[in-house]
Amino acid sequence: MTDIEYMKIALDLAKKGRGFVNPNPMVGAVVVKDNEIIGQGYHEKYGHLHAERNAIADCKVSPMGATIYVTLEPCCHYGKTPPCTDAIIESGIKKVVIGSSDPNPLVAGKGVEILKSNNIEVVENVLKEECDKLNEVFFHYIKTKTPYVVMKYAMTMDGKIATYTGKSKWITGEESRLNVHKDRHKYSGIMVGVGTVLADDPILNCRIQNGRNPTRIICDTNLRIPLDSNIVKTSQEIPTIIATSCEDKQKQKAYMDKGCKVVQISKKDNHIDLNILMRYLGEEEKIDSILLEGGGALNWSALNSHIVNKVQTYISPKIFGGIEAKSPVSGIGVENPNHAFYLKNTSIKQIGEDILIESEVLQKCSQE
Repeated sequence: MTDIEYMKIALDLAKKGRGFVNPNPMVGAVVVKDNEIIGQGYHEKYGHLHAERNAIADCKVSPMGATIYVTLEPCCHYGKTPPCTDAIIESGIKKVVIGSSDPNPLVAGKGVEILKSNNIEVVENVLKEECDKLNEVFFHYIKTKTPYVVMKYAMTMDGKIATYTGKSKWITGEESRLNVHKDRHKYSGIMVGVGTVLADDPILNCRIQNGRNPTRIICDTNLRIPLDSNIVKTSQEIPTIIATSCEDKQKQKAYMDKGCKVVQISKKDNHIDLNILMRYLGEEEKIDSILLEGGGALNWSALNSHIVNKVQTYISPKIFGGIEAKSPVSGIGVENPNHAFYLKNTSIKQIGEDILIESEVLQKCSQE
């Protein structure tokens, strides 16, 4: 087998940690000796052993003189666990093949230098594009300390997210809804506005087997969430953060007594300042990623605040019609087509009868 084939195996292993290792990266490792895989492992859970140590521990024979394939540059610092470079050196492994370089300032090339200084051969950038893509969330978070935000919405072929009466269940099919729950497992947080809570009374949990519920973040400028809503009633079981500009401490206490965490955020344009909220969530709550499932108003605010990194658009083969039917992005909108928010690296795939379009957001719109 080739380096690329072994790295593909390591990538598949890494994906098993999806949803369980945040805010750490997903990493997979494969140990090969005499053209045979003798050990493999992945980073299984935040705070647990890293992929390299798990792969070395899994070795059926001595890894002395072997090659290890790892999707991300081995760490060389003490965190929740000891440095992986130490484990590689102590094992007697003589070659390390790496997919991605680690942008973490605590590593960032230092892991490679330590390995080379111990007479270990290092090969870098094998399947780099695939390995980088796997950890797009981690790379963004480690550099900015703010969450990677995915704005997701489902719409009809005429661009409606609800009928003129406000009803939206269901626009897409079961396959698409299952895919959304997989993303709820994948990302650390899920965010909506109070309008969505008032209209739909959602639970915003993850409904797949062995799935992990994301932390729920509700943007509620004036603290209008009903105390008997599903969000509040289940806040003892699912971590729930209410971001508000309401200064009434007694009113806040009613939600805190139910199990919600209330965070006071200052206003911008008469709404919660989303940039301040993102900094709080990243730095204080260690939330590295958010699935934004808001309505048109919150979607516009998020785009206008430049916090959105990716847009997911599920398109169903239906037509609602109606001038009063809701669109995925409302707000005032841009004045000129040249002021649009531009997207890049678009991918398209079919999920059941629906189409999913994913695009990355250029972080500055054209007028800037």
